[in-house]
Amino acid sequence: MAHIVVLGAGLGGSIMAYELADQIRAEDRITVITKDPVYHFVPSNPWIAVGWRRRDDITVDLAETMRRKGIEFRTAAAERLHPEENRIALADGTSVSYDYLIIATGPELAFDEIEGFGPEGHTQSICHIDHAEKAQVAFEAFCKTPGPIVVGAVQGASCFGPAYEFTFILETELRRRKLRDKVPMTFVTSEPYIGHLGLDGVGDTKGLLESEMREKHVKWMTSTRVKRVEAGKMVVEEIADDGSVKAEKELPFGFAMMLPAFRGIKPIMGIEGLVNPRGFVIVDQHQMNPKYRNIFGIGVCIAIPPMGPTPVPCGVPKTGFMIESMVTATAHNLGNILRGREPDEVGTWNAVCLADFGDSGVAFVAQPQIPPRNVNWASSGKWVHLAKVGFEKYFIRKVRKGTSEPFYEKATMKMLGIDKLKEPRKG
Repeated sequence: MAHIVVLGAGLGGSIMAYELADQIRAEDRITVITKDPVYHFVPSNPWIAVGWRRRDDITVDLAETMRRKGIEFRTAAAERLHPEENRIALADGTSVSYDYLIIATGPELAFDEIEGFGPEGHTQSICHIDHAEKAQVAFEAFCKTPGPIVVGAVQGASCFGPAYEFTFILETELRRRKLRDKVPMTFVTSEPYIGHLGLDGVGDTKGLLESEMREKHVKWMTSTRVKRVEAGKMVVEEIADDGSVKAEKELPFGFAMMLPAFRGIKPIMGIEGLVNPRGFVIVDQHQMNPKYRNIFGIGVCIAIPPMGPTPVPCGVPKTGFMIESMVTATAHNLGNILRGREPDEVGTWNAVCLADFGDSGVAFVAQPQIPPRNVNWASSGKWVHLAKVGFEKYFIRKVRKGTSEPFYEKATMKMLGIDKLKEPRKG
């Protein structure tokens, strides 16, 4: 009998547990450890921040679903991982031993790396539902006395899509409230150009997003580093290609939302051979750690090198479908290992993204996410908004039901030529 522990129960961890339940042997058992027993559909946070959704619309209490699947569910924060002992010490004073561990924690949000930055400072966030609810309160107050808005992503950020989404969702909501004419908007990003996305662009994301910004009268600043934030003022530096500071500017704002850089969580930080200096889990093509072969990593918590040098550091995003690809590969590989076989599945790491703009949007497909690509496509239109709404409802139902991959999901993706696993090489 093997005891498999999944650390984290977000997008990756919850689906990981469900897919594992279909792959393990009858005598094996699964334990999920999470500090939050409630699943939050993070892609809906921009809608929370403008009042288009409420917490109950996008949350699932996981305890009952896990019980139905025969999965042990522990609600406790991890204190420290001890990989040499195959043990996780928890904040409640107990420990959990494992034969195999899957780290699916997501990241820690590095707000403290910039003075005055984040929900405890002077800017809002949509990275967590608690932050999004706080942003919604701040937005309602802002609408009573409108002024400039600054939205974007700081140096080291890796998840740029939600910054673009939120920019245009704000713009749409301001138009609906007939306040748009009172609100100058500026998009500030560490990307070297609009639509880079940490991926050196996908299809014509540069042209599509620049066009949207021109049409919606949103100014932008690229290769920009946030120096500090004060009440109602953001101090930024525009960086030249050689890394020198071209100009320092002060941007006034009545409302600001900037996405932070990520880093690994404290319980695994500094474990040599397991994580990189930033605290992200090192994995091979089978999602396994090279040093600790009974530890796997999936999702935002894993280490992926940047696309290449940029004037301001930009990380690589880990999108939803890419994470599901990691999950499926890990479940199959661990199933093989439990039966005495070698791991043989490699995730495609394909990116499928629906960026909602409130009444339209931009969609892109990158196969694989890391260039060079077999498919490099982007498109825009009102259909993206409708597709995002449909996917939200579908995925939340999937988590609530404890379904790993319904037949219709697999069939639809197959029809579109999008796979989670790479085909094995022949010959």
